Amino acid sequence: MAQETATFGAGCFWGVEAKFAELPGVQETAVGYEGGTLEHPTYKEVCTDRTGHAEVVQVIFDPARISYEALLDEFFELHDPTQLNRQGPDWGTQYRSVIFYHTEQQMQSAARKIEELKVAGIFPKPIVTQIIPAENFWRAEEYHQKYLEKRGMTHCHI
Repeated sequence: MAQETATFGAGCFWGVEAKFAELPGVQETAVGYEGGTLEHPTYKEVCTDRTGHAEVVQVIFDPARISYEALLDEFFELHDPTQLNRQGPDWGTQYRSVIFYHTEQQMQSAARKIEELKVAGIFPKPIVTQIIPAENFWRAEEYHQKYLEKRGMTHCHI
């Protein structure tokens, strides 16, 4: 069985992880931090807005069961990609809209999806989602993994 990895930042990672985990073909999810300068950052450090990390969800998926494009569709439905460094009540660069791509094909698919959304006029303001190469995913502390599930919740404010 083939596996691929996708990494998305769409605000607070708890609800985003829960939504991706529900999708058929998604084999595993983990929340963590990516895109910053500090190695092995903690939640407390990321929340200072000084490390440069985004809260992200890493998705391991079977491309025979779900396409990367379907994951992109879910990503853009889960959050407002026009909000710069915030989602709802959460603000700071750790909550930015960002796609960390793992392959050239993912980068091209992400750019194509953003262009399609712009042309379609889906959002009333410009899309600010960053498309950045994936480098170091730092798994968040265990209490953040499956956070909503552990508390018997199905969603948060997203």
